[in-house]
Amino acid sequence: MSIERGTQPPVVDITCLCRVDAGLKTVAGARKFVPGSKICTQPDIKPSVHPTKHKTGRCSRSRSRSQSPLLPGLPDDLAIACLIRVPRVEHWKLRLVCRRWYRLLAGNFFYSLRKSLGIAEEWIYVFKRDREGRISWHDFDPIHQLWQSLPPIPVEYSTAVGFGCAVLSGCHLYLFGGRDPLKGSMRRAIFYSARTNKWHRAPDMLRRRHFFGSCVINNCLYVAGGESHGVQRSLRSAEVYDPNKNRWSLIADMNTAMVPLIGVVHEGKWFLKGLGSHRQVVSEVYIPESNSWYQVYDGMIAGWRSPSISLNGQLCALDCKDGCKLRVYDSARDSWSKHIDSKLHLGNSQAMEAAALVPLNGKLCIVRNNMSISLVDVSRYDGSKSADELWETIGGKGQGKSFVTNLLSSLSGRNRLKSHIVHCQVLQA
Repeated sequence: MSIERGTQPPVVDITCLCRVDAGLKTVAGARKFVPGSKICTQPDIKPSVHPTKHKTGRCSRSRSRSQSPLLPGLPDDLAIACLIRVPRVEHWKLRLVCRRWYRLLAGNFFYSLRKSLGIAEEWIYVFKRDREGRISWHDFDPIHQLWQSLPPIPVEYSTAVGFGCAVLSGCHLYLFGGRDPLKGSMRRAIFYSARTNKWHRAPDMLRRRHFFGSCVINNCLYVAGGESHGVQRSLRSAEVYDPNKNRWSLIADMNTAMVPLIGVVHEGKWFLKGLGSHRQVVSEVYIPESNSWYQVYDGMIAGWRSPSISLNGQLCALDCKDGCKLRVYDSARDSWSKHIDSKLHLGNSQAMEAAALVPLNGKLCIVRNNMSISLVDVSRYDGSKSADELWETIGGKGQGKSFVTNLLSSLSGRNRLKSHIVHCQVLQA
């Protein structure tokens, strides 16, 4: 995949159905199928991450009138209402039908309608590192329970280490920073659009850094700490990227230089825990409203483990290596005293190790190194529900193996880790 240089326009508001394609002369009629939708009066909205020249005049209008309909025998608004209901796994085929279908699916309009109607699909994306240090990535369709290998990522991240990964606007996956084996620490940032299936350049970060902490708050990307080649290896600096302004800005420095090992956003605050410049354990919390950092050493920090996630107001973390038991933070007692246990443990091999916790369709999703996946309905947890009511297996490799089978495979060497997950995110389209 090639990277296209250019600014990232904001994702079009789902209530805006204005100029998407000069050929979609009845596109405004699609608003009938979206309750509360309206025609946008903004004149210069770009529907795609690919900048295009908007041509006007008699030639454009005559070409619009002469174009064939999206679906023969149907007005374009009804055709769009049909096409947006095609499953996401088939969208690559739709792009091959004709140029008008390609333009329709390349813009924000098509996927904004899917989102507003509640038919947008969430897929899991993982980045894995093999024994040779090469990065590959894959996506998982939870509806068809299908893992798919994706084309190689851009070359600057094919062997990088310590880079960040985050999702903005629900459909743009960012890779940023990190250390190149030859060039050292990087400021580079790129993003992949799940809507166009292409990589694009984003503005470089202000500081070179790797092995740093990152998070997303209010659709802005924050990074802090980490290391950088030079006299001062550990960093205190932090910065934020606003996709609406398309630029990075410095924020308040941390109190202590840190290489973060774990981080989570909970109740609008960003918690980080890692190693200081003298390899001592340090922890801080960032408050976006006041742009300030504070050191914190409460019960939450003391029992905090990685990976962790804040979902539906509950802060959860792993309580065992295979991710079959979760601990839940009890703010009233300031302790990790609650547990959600599946009662089905898979062993302690590296292949079965839980690598990430991500939200998927309102549930907590546990992704393991062998690509097996479990879902937990945290919203229904009240201490009285059984494991069968809360836990669900949705697919993946190695999920059907028993504890004894995994143990024997580990002893025989068949469970040796060929690759491990370094990042996991969810994209919607």
